[in-house]
Amino acid sequence: MLVLGALLILLCVATTLTACSSTGGRPRTSNGDGSGGGGVDTPRYTVAMVSHGAPGDTFWDLVRKGAEDAAKKDNLELRYSSAPQAPDQANLVQNAIDSKADGIALTMPTAQAIGPVAQKAVDAGIPVVALNSGMDNYARYGVRAFFGQDENIAGQRAGERLAKEKAKKVLCVIHEQGNPSQEARCAGIAKGVQSGGGQVENLYVNGMDLTAVQSTVQAKLAQDKSVDWIMGLVAPVALTAAKSKEAAGSQAKVATFDTNAELVTAIRNGEVQWAVDQQPYLQGYLAIDSLWLAKRNGSTMGGGQPVFTGPSFVEKSNVDKIADAAKQGLR
Repeated sequence: MLVLGALLILLCVATTLTACSSTGGRPRTSNGDGSGGGGVDTPRYTVAMVSHGAPGDTFWDLVRKGAEDAAKKDNLELRYSSAPQAPDQANLVQNAIDSKADGIALTMPTAQAIGPVAQKAVDAGIPVVALNSGMDNYARYGVRAFFGQDENIAGQRAGERLAKEKAKKVLCVIHEQGNPSQEARCAGIAKGVQSGGGQVENLYVNGMDLTAVQSTVQAKLAQDKSVDWIMGLVAPVALTAAKSKEAAGSQAKVATFDTNAELVTAIRNGEVQWAVDQQPYLQGYLAIDSLWLAKRNGSTMGGGQPVFTGPSFVEKSNVDKIADAAKQGLR
């Protein structure tokens, strides 16, 4: 399914000017009211995507871009909303149920808060899929599919790479305290790093305040000269950490999870060594595309199993291939 999704994306990117449709539908046209029609000759459904993304987080811009492209192709009205706090996110999911959305895609960073309302949507007959977070819990609430990566495994791979690079003291910067996905990443990193004799320390920051992130990381590096690697869990925090280490006079190297166009440039310039990429654009695209398939013919991508979009590594050896996609908002 992942291969199929990737092929659909490549087809759409290659034919953007004609508003491509993977199903061979008609080009996108106007409805006469200023809004565009869809890319397929099918009924126009309304779907909701509800994430825990924080305002200004470029990762979620990529998720949303993928969702919007899939919605355009499938003749869907997409209603995107987000809230970093679990109770607020749950309320947004309830709003989607109350508005009788034809499908809901959601993230589950805190399963005990989001799961019950997801189950309400399922009980109401609304197709529901999860993306990005909640891989270990989505099925118990009746959610039919998951698109993302196993955070612990991704963390282990990053940690193993750090071990090969002789990391001795890794600072794992968690930017959303209480987010199990981020804790899982750092736990995986610790397991991988320990295989090489190194250690990991978690540092908690407020990712919605990058000025505070910079000062907190800088203070830590100034206080602890043994830190030789900084591991960000999202691109903006990693880029901010790179500024912190310069200000602190630290020789620590920086790596991260997730990418954006600025992060790709930083890898090119050597400011960031590498990134673990879970392809947020693909997560958004596949989640919305799967809702269209569920509504049309009851299809379930992945057969109830997770559809993995990562992890993969972006580094100097392949960053040029990623750069063009990043400029288009696809990576």
